[in-house]
Amino acid sequence: MKKIFVLFLLISITAQAQLGKSMFTKDPIINLENFDKQRVYWGYFLGFSTFDFKTDFKNNPAPGRNIEVKGHSGFNVGLVGVLRLQEYVELRFEPGLYYASRTITYEQFNTPRDGEREVKATYIDFPLMLKFMSLRTGNVRPYLLAGLSSTLNLSSNSKSKDDNLEQKFRVKSMTQNYTLGFGVDLYFEYFKFSPSIRGVFGLKDELVRDNDPNSPWTGNIQSLKTRAVLINFTFH
Repeated sequence: MKKIFVLFLLISITAQAQLGKSMFTKDPIINLENFDKQRVYWGYFLGFSTFDFKTDFKNNPAPGRNIEVKGHSGFNVGLVGVLRLQEYVELRFEPGLYYASRTITYEQFNTPRDGEREVKATYIDFPLMLKFMSLRTGNVRPYLLAGLSSTLNLSSNSKSKDDNLEQKFRVKSMTQNYTLGFGVDLYFEYFKFSPSIRGVFGLKDELVRDNDPNSPWTGNIQSLKTRAVLINFTFH
């Protein structure tokens, strides 16, 4: 995740450096001066992500029985539709495809067969976002994002009759999340480039529990909710 964050900073700094000359001269060249006055416009995004789970327990795990979740880097791609509500607020629909993977480790087991579960996911996300923009300065405009989404997991095995005894860690196929983030609009001669960092937080429990209510894999888990960090690069 640190490498992704560094990449985000490098791209943003490079883009702003390219715009800097036009921003800080006496008579800056304003790119796409009327772009944000459009009522409706479109775009697309590419990006990186790290998905994790927030785990809440019924009882605090005994020593040597903790559960650890490690997120792995994935990637994102999607479309963007924008409706301008007023000068500083936009409504955005950003359907996207997200590839994610986590590794869940159970300390109490000594073998990877029982002690590790790799949870892969292919998400189709349907978020509605509000974008709150600051006053534009030259060719730069910071903004904040907030929204809600419903997410379909195409890799869900929620209907499988097998559980962790057969090495099947099951999660629900549909989840709901809220998203908070920030970014900056950078206006070039022919397009607008908008890098952003977002946090995604699950609203509901996603775990499908094992058939045995006392299962060592799921018996002590109160809830399992998605957490994620997204870095998106949007082009309009």
